[in-house]
Amino acid sequence: MPISPERPIAIFYEHPDWFRPLFAELDRRGTPYVKLHADEHVFDPAEDPPYSLVFNRMSPSAYLRGRGDAIFYTLSWLSALERRGVRVVNGYQAFENEISKAGQLAMLDLLGVPYPKARVIHRAEQAPTAARGLRWPIAVKPNIGGSGAGVRRFDSPEELQAAVGTLDLGIDSTALVQEFIPQEESRITRVEVLGGKYLYGIRIYTPGNSFDLCPADVCQRVDGAALDAQVCAVDAPSRGLRVEGYEPPRPVIEAVERIMAEARIEVGGIEYMVDARDGQLYYYDINALSNFVADAPNVIGFDPFARLADWLEREAEAAEAARARKEAA
Repeated sequence: MPISPERPIAIFYEHPDWFRPLFAELDRRGTPYVKLHADEHVFDPAEDPPYSLVFNRMSPSAYLRGRGDAIFYTLSWLSALERRGVRVVNGYQAFENEISKAGQLAMLDLLGVPYPKARVIHRAEQAPTAARGLRWPIAVKPNIGGSGAGVRRFDSPEELQAAVGTLDLGIDSTALVQEFIPQEESRITRVEVLGGKYLYGIRIYTPGNSFDLCPADVCQRVDGAALDAQVCAVDAPSRGLRVEGYEPPRPVIEAVERIMAEARIEVGGIEYMVDARDGQLYYYDINALSNFVADAPNVIGFDPFARLADWLEREAEAAEAARARKEAA
């Protein structure tokens, strides 16, 4: 059933720049959609929203831009939408997994997927005790993260003990004390899914001094060619990040799809790295907010925003058809 202007696709978002390529693609097609920015959004629990589909694009790093309140507000709205039977992409359970690194590790453990060993704390003074028995170096990571915010590396128990008074556990006062993995060839791999299925993979090479590895901010290929980034941080070139397209082994793709199915994330990315010390692969980050790689056609050979728009249109049409059948019954 076609999408109508009376029941458009709704894109709920917070970051001012990350979604411009998607908006441009939908505009180019003439697809009926509306932008719902978190700053102005309110909802009435008694009303049925007039949308064919809601695409949740809230970022866990919103608190870095003064919108930490919107993170918790989003959970309430997603719950209300789903109770009303609205088709939501990356709904309540997906976003709940997005904003809890502790929850992500518990899920990975139950799935039998390798991840860096960690302990969960809720007070800074617990960090030194929690680190006992872990392999050094370690990292302290806020539970609600995004863009590498608040992540700190420590090379010894003494260094961690001295820093207790300055640790930032984030907006829910919960954090991981986790083994820090030295990256093989100073790189991480990110695997993107669309509709829960493998879309593409990339490898990002880092200088080793940053935890912010947003793929939309990487503006140079490994061969040195500059990327024509529609969304690129002003300081991205100075970070020394480089990217290349990469198809992971089939077992990795299958593991990623299994993780995303368990997390109920339909559009997102998972990052993993290989330990330079022993060659062990570790999954360490699950993202429901997927920022596609900058200048994707020159990195992976196609435009993922076009495929995302195709998929959103199909899902919205299917949701409208299901709604029509329900009303006719």
